[in-house]
Amino acid sequence: MLDELLGRASLKARIDELEEENERLQNRYEAESERRADAATARQEVEAEVNRLEDRIAQLEGELDRTDVDESALEIRRREQLRGSRLAEIFDRLTSVRTAPEGALTAVVDEHGGVDRLWNDFDIDLEGVLGDRTALVDDAAPCVLCVDDAELVAVTLEPPAVPDRDPAAAWSDRFRLEREWFLPTGRYALALVRTDLFALGVYEGDERVDYRGFESDVKGSHSKGGFSQARFERIRDDQIDDHLERCADALADAEGIDRLFVVGQRGVVDTLVEERDLEPAGTAAVDATGDPKPALEDAHHSFWTTDLRVL
Repeated sequence: MLDELLGRASLKARIDELEEENERLQNRYEAESERRADAATARQEVEAEVNRLEDRIAQLEGELDRTDVDESALEIRRREQLRGSRLAEIFDRLTSVRTAPEGALTAVVDEHGGVDRLWNDFDIDLEGVLGDRTALVDDAAPCVLCVDDAELVAVTLEPPAVPDRDPAAAWSDRFRLEREWFLPTGRYALALVRTDLFALGVYEGDERVDYRGFESDVKGSHSKGGFSQARFERIRDDQIDDHLERCADALADAEGIDRLFVVGQRGVVDTLVEERDLEPAGTAAVDATGDPKPALEDAHHSFWTTDLRVL
């Protein structure tokens, strides 16, 4: 009652309200401080994680740079174009090698399956023998691979016609190579086909014993004036068809041959083989220009060449 008389009751009530407000603000401050502390901790953790990831990225980039250097440094030891007596000498040397049973691998590596096919189809792990140089085999495909388990011999060869053999890969006590893959043997025909030229030689070994050649009148590139582009192309296509028909007839007249090889412009060769149902022992793109007979000589020389790579 005295407090009321002196006016202190309202002051005490106000003090209580302020103390409650102060306590509420204090709690809020403490909560905010904790939140900020948690945020600071989280920020520090994030910064530490960012630093860790940046260090890892730098490490991986360094490894990548070293890998690029290693890959760029991975090169074949030697490469040589073999033909004639030099090719015969290398062939004889390879076929003379003898090892323990299953010490020499001969494998036909195609350009599609590559080394993976050797593993998938024949359970042959080249990396166990060649290590990183296994990649060089894929680079050389299509090819014939010869490698022994001691790595005294490790070469790929790209003969005129990569053979289709079964099995395509096998270990033996020697390299299983056939002379006819690399060198002209027996009686065979070699046909050179271009859009406007055909030349056919029948050979016994290196010696040509028969010949037929001709040129056809096929329009060259289209020029302005005269024919329209569409009409020009129709006429040219008809002329090429007639030319390929003449080529097919000439091939049908070739008798007494063991094998047929067709070379020349890749697109023309493929068209002739597919549309005329030919079954050549090999085809190849060769750059042989000029008149039929000298062009055939150039094509024959180019075709019977083997690309040797020492791994």
